[in-house]
Amino acid sequence: MNLILLFLLGIITYFIVQRVSSVTRTPTWLLWLVVMTPAFIWNGWALVKGNEKPPPELFIIPFIGCLLLYWFLIQWGRISPPPAVNSPASSEEGQPVRGMTETTNDAATPRPIDKAEESSLQNCFPWAVYYLQNIELRPQAVICHGQLRSKPEVAYQTIKENIEEKFGDRFYVVFQEGPNNKPFFVLVPNPQSRSNLAKADPAQAKLAQEPVTHPVLALGLVIATFFTTAFAWSELADKPVQFNLASLVAGLPYAMALMAILGVHELGHYLTARRYQIQATLPYFIPVIPMSLFPFGTFGAFIQIRSPIPNRRALFDVGIAGPVCGFVVALPLLLWGLAHSDVVPMPQKPDMFNFQAFDPSFSILLALVSKLAMGSHLTPETAIKLHPVAVAGCLGMVVTAFNLMPVGQLDGGHIIHAMFGQRTGAAIGQLARILLLLLSFAQPQLPYLMVWAIILFLVPAKDEPALNDVTELDDRRDLWGILAMALLLLIILPAPGFLNRALNI
Repeated sequence: MNLILLFLLGIITYFIVQRVSSVTRTPTWLLWLVVMTPAFIWNGWALVKGNEKPPPELFIIPFIGCLLLYWFLIQWGRISPPPAVNSPASSEEGQPVRGMTETTNDAATPRPIDKAEESSLQNCFPWAVYYLQNIELRPQAVICHGQLRSKPEVAYQTIKENIEEKFGDRFYVVFQEGPNNKPFFVLVPNPQSRSNLAKADPAQAKLAQEPVTHPVLALGLVIATFFTTAFAWSELADKPVQFNLASLVAGLPYAMALMAILGVHELGHYLTARRYQIQATLPYFIPVIPMSLFPFGTFGAFIQIRSPIPNRRALFDVGIAGPVCGFVVALPLLLWGLAHSDVVPMPQKPDMFNFQAFDPSFSILLALVSKLAMGSHLTPETAIKLHPVAVAGCLGMVVTAFNLMPVGQLDGGHIIHAMFGQRTGAAIGQLARILLLLLSFAQPQLPYLMVWAIILFLVPAKDEPALNDVTELDDRRDLWGILAMALLLLIILPAPGFLNRALNI
């Protein structure tokens, strides 16, 4: 059965890696081999040693090493992207329009617009809305510097409509803040534009026209993850993993609850993206063959965004929708599971992931919820033997917390970016990574924090900009963002002593 699941995981992983291969020249088979190496190692151990627990380094070294090698191979063979426009040269105040500033002397370099279209572009910028001072031409971007003379939302909508009237759908119109905090516009070729597709090479044109959703792949991952999570319950319950019908039935409550939490989380992202007409894939689950070092049966689920985010409001809504929806499902499941859990004596060395003798004081939120569900049955001398649904609820809280980390392209990174802007958001992400690393040293009884810190340092701190990345959020969304960060702290911080004494746990 292990080999069957490994074969199924290999096929699914190949299709996922094949999507990444469009941005790199590194062979797909090599990327696939690197991704699958940890699974090969872990299954090799299981075949040779049976149920013997492998050493921690056998899990950590292949996982981190292959993750770094995978990233290196993608970067090593990466197809040259369009020039970055995050830090354009700033223009001086009061500088008149000089026409296009050439950034290369190579006459054969492709340009987004020709000189005959320059005057048409200049006419797209009404002086009372955005006073255009300079147009900078780059090989695959046109950067327009000037002074903002109206509200950012009005300026963006006006200029976007003018450019679409003159150039159709040839360009995405990006509105960003430069290093000097002065907003500037960027015209980036739209790969979905009919005119751009006609000029693209056949491979790029075919890739741009491929369907976004792959329901067969999504369904196959759901089925595979259902089996891996169901069989994983035996490992979580400290029983030998046996791939038979009895183990499958015993793991149904855990599998259904966990997949409901993860699925609703990703559906929140997906449906919100559809609401803003953002192209996104269906949710893809990641099945993992259960092992003693990673016994949960899945690495979670994800969706891929395939078109630009229109503004910071949409970025915020898409980012926060997943954690909120997942939390709304996880909390009642956790309460129900705790109400049906049993009380056992507290072990001498409590472990957060010992679900047969769970100490809820490892988390402020779990301490509060556990006391609410179990009342006087929970005391300082007792731990909780968690019901399978309660285990799924706890893992749902962990997944929510990790996704709310305010770093890069995690949900929390999107939220912070939308609240404070791209540059400030990146600075907050850097600070969050350092603080999490320090917290992992201060709380050695929470080993997963160190794993999180390592992963977060591999994640780019800066998030991709929205098309209108200047218009700020309203107060209501800012409040929701603060509440989301408060939820993160409630989940990851251990309950202080005074709270444990007040709750009598």
